[in-house]
Amino acid sequence: MILFLTRTYFPEGTNGKLECEGKLIGYTIELPWKRNERNISCIPEGKYFIRKRYSAKYKWHLELVDVPNRTYILIHPANNAQKELRGCIAPVTKLSGPGLGLLSRKAFTKLKDLVYKALDNKESVELIVQ
Repeated sequence: MILFLTRTYFPEGTNGKLECEGKLIGYTIELPWKRNERNISCIPEGKYFIRKRYSAKYKWHLELVDVPNRTYILIHPANNAQKELRGCIAPVTKLSGPGLGLLSRKAFTKLKDLVYKALDNKESVELIVQ
């Protein structure tokens, strides 16, 4: 399975459109691009594999593998990139401003169910960020 994340960059945050096989899955919010600096920047454009991850804070969620010079780049719910993200990607149902979105938990559940189904079927899941 290949997911495409097409970004639009703003000084206050990064917004994205997430698609699979030409179908819209939802939207994303991230921190602004600040040359891949830890905790304050979104990650570089590129191809990343996604795996399942569990933590006490986020329960079952998603993690991007092998992000250059970064660790624990997760996909988890958040509605405000500046307040709730440190480099991660948050799916949202609707964008409400640069780095801002609505109904993140709903969008996250939809994405997680889609990705977990593919992973459970032994498919690899790749995210292409552009």
